[in-house]
Amino acid sequence: MLTNPPPSKGTMPADPVADPKRAAKRRWSIFGIVVLILAGYIFFVFWTRRQDNALIQREHAEKVAAEQREVDQKSIDALGGSDFKILAFYASPGYVAKGDTVDLCYGVSNAKSVTIDPPVGNIWVSTNHCVQIHPTKTTKYVFTADDGKGNKQTADLTLTVK
Repeated sequence: MLTNPPPSKGTMPADPVADPKRAAKRRWSIFGIVVLILAGYIFFVFWTRRQDNALIQREHAEKVAAEQREVDQKSIDALGGSDFKILAFYASPGYVAKGDTVDLCYGVSNAKSVTIDPPVGNIWVSTNHCVQIHPTKTTKYVFTADDGKGNKQTADLTLTVK
């Protein structure tokens, strides 16, 4: 019967269980891999949350900007948009006793100059401006707006003094 001779010590691989240093090294390698995987997972979770937060902030900013554009457009439309027109011309109160003070108010959009006849003091182009007057008799006031391109618009009101 033939038997194989026992292998020599140098040719056989060392048993990791029998070699405590190698076993410890292997445990630390596995631990390092687990730590790297866990660190990668934690990084991924925080990175995706950061991306989600950035997206939410961007969507919120876009929503706020859209709402502001809508409010701005409504304001522009309320103030006449790009049209040349008289927005308002009125007196408050509508009739008064002799010597009382009255606010004569006007508003225009896209005008270059304005006048009130008879003259009532300092007036200028505005979307909303009032001047105080002291009428002594019933008077018809004519408000004229000019856009500087040859177009004029007028409005009038009669203030009754009792």
